[in-house]
Amino acid sequence: MTMPFLDPAALHRPVYQSLADQIARAIADGHLANGCKLPPHRSLAHDLKISVQTVSRAYEELIRRGLVSGETGRGSFVRRQEPSGDVPYLQERPGEVVDLSILKPVCEAMHLDRMKAVLAELSVDLPASAALSFRPNVIFPGHRIIAADWLRLCGLNVSPGNVVLTNGATAGMTVAMMSAASTGTVIATETVGHHTLIPLASYLGLKMVGVEIDADGMVPAALDALCRQEDVRSVFLQPSPINPTATMMSLERRKALIAVARRNALTIIENDPLGPLMENRPPPIAALAPELTLYVTSFTKTVLPGLRTGYLVAPDRLMSAVANRHLVSHWIATPLLAEIASRWVRDGTAMELVRWQRAALKKRQEIVRSMLKGIQYGAHPEGLHVWLPLQSRAEEEIFVTQARLRGVALAPGRSFQIGRDDHPAVRIAVGSASETELRSGLRIVASLHQAAPEPLLLAI
Repeated sequence: MTMPFLDPAALHRPVYQSLADQIARAIADGHLANGCKLPPHRSLAHDLKISVQTVSRAYEELIRRGLVSGETGRGSFVRRQEPSGDVPYLQERPGEVVDLSILKPVCEAMHLDRMKAVLAELSVDLPASAALSFRPNVIFPGHRIIAADWLRLCGLNVSPGNVVLTNGATAGMTVAMMSAASTGTVIATETVGHHTLIPLASYLGLKMVGVEIDADGMVPAALDALCRQEDVRSVFLQPSPINPTATMMSLERRKALIAVARRNALTIIENDPLGPLMENRPPPIAALAPELTLYVTSFTKTVLPGLRTGYLVAPDRLMSAVANRHLVSHWIATPLLAEIASRWVRDGTAMELVRWQRAALKKRQEIVRSMLKGIQYGAHPEGLHVWLPLQSRAEEEIFVTQARLRGVALAPGRSFQIGRDDHPAVRIAVGSASETELRSGLRIVASLHQAAPEPLLLAI
């Protein structure tokens, strides 16, 4: 067989897509090196006992994904690959799909109306510095004061001088990781965590290691053990239910992890893009250990997806490093978006939209409870998603594929896997579709779960 690592028995409908997935995994696992020539269509079709047309469609799919290049007269070759996470959501939304794969807040026409209204205001009284200045210290002093007001709603009391404005949580995470660890050292995180961390760490020359989790989040003893084995400089935590398993970490667990961090001189990066969304939550880790913690929050998951601005809070000892690294990687946050966020914090619009979102998500989670009655899953009453555990990775792959064939997109658990522990599951976003679509999608999820998915028959 020309590619012995391919498994004909694991091919399922649509076969071309399943074959493309297997070849993509082979590339990611190093079975197919950069520049390697793929077998001719006819040869691979003969080996796998499928049609030449199916192989051709698989190669076309790999070209579309940017994994393979086709050269007329020479064949198909593996393209040079950069480190990349397994993106959990649909990158496009073709046709009629109930998209429960991408994590976003509930949005209605009201949200767009609010944005149009504030843009109309800015057309009248836009500060000159927001359009004309290059210097963060000229643009943002007033914004930092307002940011400190917002951060109090998140549970933090901070000085405006310890706040850096960012273009959302991703930019904040990047700067925090650049500031907390140096090339070649380790950042620890939950073994089911943020799907961008592995490629981001790779780009920065860092090693990302997954640490065992339980029903309360990262296990402190496991983090302590890792610190004895590796040169761990930082630990990246998502203690609110933005984490894939939808876990709200308890106050006791937060304190236990802080104790491990202090014992091992670790800097904590706390990713909290939900900010004040959830009521009756424990205080942020940054409030309990401000001297250890880089705290990241933003407005995109709670106020408006297009409001891609946020805050990175740093302790005094790291403030210079954070400011410099933000300068070289982003220069400044986008002034126009920062101006909108500040206006909405100051006039109460931001918190009004958070309260609206909280109520909308509670209603969505009630729909989930109704539609998935009798099925065990993880969720928070005010959360943006559901975590549905499955028995195995094979079942996960079949489950996602069957749902997609029935017009429902789900995020596979493998996209969030960091480390050796295996947690097969699907993540189901509850805010990305209408209520009608959500009910329809959950009906299909429930039927698939109750039917215990079996491998699909081969078909082109």
